[in-house]
Amino acid sequence: MQHSKTRLIVDGAVAGLIGGAVIAVWFFIFDAAQGDPLRTPAILAGALLHGASHPTLTGAAWVMVAQYLVAHFIAFAIIGAAAAMLMASAEKHSELFGTLFLFTIGFEVFFIALVMLLGPAAQAAVSWWKGMIGNLMATAAILAYFFWRQPDLASNLLGPWIDVAREGIIVGLIGGVIVAAWFMVSDALASHPFRTPALLGAIIFNGMSQPSSFAVTADLVLGYTALHFFAFIMFGIAASITMYASEREPLIALGVVVLFLWFELCFAGFLTFLNQTAVQQLGWWNIAGGNIVALAAIIAWYAHRHPRVVPRIFERWQELKSEGSSASARPPERPRAA
Repeated sequence: MQHSKTRLIVDGAVAGLIGGAVIAVWFFIFDAAQGDPLRTPAILAGALLHGASHPTLTGAAWVMVAQYLVAHFIAFAIIGAAAAMLMASAEKHSELFGTLFLFTIGFEVFFIALVMLLGPAAQAAVSWWKGMIGNLMATAAILAYFFWRQPDLASNLLGPWIDVAREGIIVGLIGGVIVAAWFMVSDALASHPFRTPALLGAIIFNGMSQPSSFAVTADLVLGYTALHFFAFIMFGIAASITMYASEREPLIALGVVVLFLWFELCFAGFLTFLNQTAVQQLGWWNIAGGNIVALAAIIAWYAHRHPRVVPRIFERWQELKSEGSSASARPPERPRAA
C-alpha cells in the first residue's frame, strides 16, 4: 500500500503536536494543583534557554515560557513526523519494526536524561515517574491520532494487534467507569462529593502527607481522573493480550484475574509508598468493593466477546485431570537388564 509522503509527514506532525499538548496539559495539572500553573515550563525554559536554575515569572520569564512552549511543540512535531516515516518504512521492511520500538523507548530515556542533566530544580519539577507517565500518555495520543488518520497503514503494520488494542481500550473504559462511579456514589453518600479523586490527586500530584489538609479542586479531580483511565486502559490492553493468547491455551484466560490482582496490588503499594495513611482513609472495603464489581463486569464482557472461553477452560481442565489420572494408573517401567 502506497502512502502519500506529504500526508504522512503532515499527519505525523499533527499527531506530534497532539502529544505535545497532552504532556503540556499533564504538567499544567501538576503545577496548578500546587498553586503555580506554569512552574514546569518556567524551570525548563530557564534551564534550557538561559541557564537559570530558579526562574521567577517576571515579564522576561513569561517570554522564556513562550519561547520554551514554541520549542516544545516544534520538537514534538518533528518527533511525530519522524515516527510517521519510520512506521511507513516498517510497513515495507518488517525488520524496522524493532527500530520503531527502540525509537519509542529512546524517547522516554532521552526525556529523563535531559531532566537529570538540567539540575536539581528541573528534577524537582519533573520527577522521573511524572515524566514517564506523561510521555506514555503523549505516545498513546500520538499513535491513536496517527492510526486514525492512517487506518490502512495501521492495519498493515499491526494486523490483529489493532483488535487487541481496541478491545483493551473498551475493557479499560469499562473498569475505569465502574470504579469511578463506585467512588462517586460512595463520596456522595458520605456528603463529600469527589473527595476520593481529589485525595488521590493531592497525594500523587502534590506529594501531600496530611490527608486531612486538602481541598477538592477541579485540577486535582480532573488530573487524577485522567491518570485513572490511562492506567485502566493499560491494564485492559494487557488483559486483552492474555485473552487472545488463551485461544491456544484456554487456562491462560485465568491470567486476567491474576493480572487484575497484580494491578490492584501495585496501585495499593504505590499509594502506600506515597502516603501510608491514604489506604486507611479510603477504606480497604471501599477499594475492594469497587474493584470486585469492576472485575465482575470485565469478566462478563469477556464472556460475551469470547463465549467459548469458559467452556474451553473446563474442557482443558478435564483433559489435564484425565492425563494426570492416566499417568498415575500406568504401571512403572521395569529396569532393563544390562
